[in-house]
Amino acid sequence: MTDPDPPRRILLAAPRSFCAGVERAIDVVRDLLAERGGPLHVRKQIVHNAHVVAELEAAGAVFVDELDEVPDGATVVFSAHGVSPAVREAAEDRGMEVVDATCPLVAKVHVEARRFAARGDTVVLVGHAGHEEVEGTLGEAPGSTVLVESVEDVATVRVADPERVSYLTQTTLSVHETAEIVAALRARFPALRGPAGADICYATTNRQDALAAIADDADLVLVVGSANSSNSVRLVELARRAGTPAHLVEDASAIEQAWLEGVGVVGLTAGASAPPGLVDAVVRSLRARGEITVREVRVARETVRFQPIRFAGAAR
Repeated sequence: MTDPDPPRRILLAAPRSFCAGVERAIDVVRDLLAERGGPLHVRKQIVHNAHVVAELEAAGAVFVDELDEVPDGATVVFSAHGVSPAVREAAEDRGMEVVDATCPLVAKVHVEARRFAARGDTVVLVGHAGHEEVEGTLGEAPGSTVLVESVEDVATVRVADPERVSYLTQTTLSVHETAEIVAALRARFPALRGPAGADICYATTNRQDALAAIADDADLVLVVGSANSSNSVRLVELARRAGTPAHLVEDASAIEQAWLEGVGVVGLTAGASAPPGLVDAVVRSLRARGEITVREVRVARETVRFQPIRFAGAAR
């Protein structure tokens, strides 16, 4: 029999796990399936978490990459990450019933992109190429928007008029790295204008702040989330930047015993698209390996709630 691990402390970051936009998007798929049954087509993963996707697939959701996989006239749900106007137009042209689960904070960035482009600015979008949210935002003003992923990219930006440049950001970026990129943009374009409020969403910021509050005290950080979850990956990067070894885990089964060797304090958090139950399962897994004490470290209380998404036939 394997000897139990020595006693450990678990520092549980709070806030963690689901945010309001994720809960709202998942709820609309569940509600549609409960009312109408499957199959229900969803363009892209409704949120970036493999467990959520598997649960909804089992209930009748069909996740597709593009609309050409959806029958004409069918109901299609747009994911929390948003879509470009071209996708909306394609759905309308084919008579689809669209249920839009775009997070309101992503929709805010879309509105800003249209407004900034309409006033004649080149819009610099700070984000990660290929991410669904970025693709949707780029589609709002494709002729006026350029993508920047790093400080190094700033030197290559070309604009029509240096006096008419604005910036926007993906909502799930590293606060620290984004600030560096914006500072580089401002150094190159002193007239740079930005959104009235930060585009990086409250949930991303809170989860980064909560992890920062425990990372220095931890010997190891575990971040629960899927590999395609931008905000989850940023949490791993934040911990490593603080000098603490960190790993992204899909669930408790991904924890390797070797990571825990010599570790007395484990910092634990989860990205905004990871179900809270997955964190509970990690705690149970660590408890099964030996004695633990758990302390939650909270830096903020989240009270944001978004109005439920309405669809034809939904209870009002």
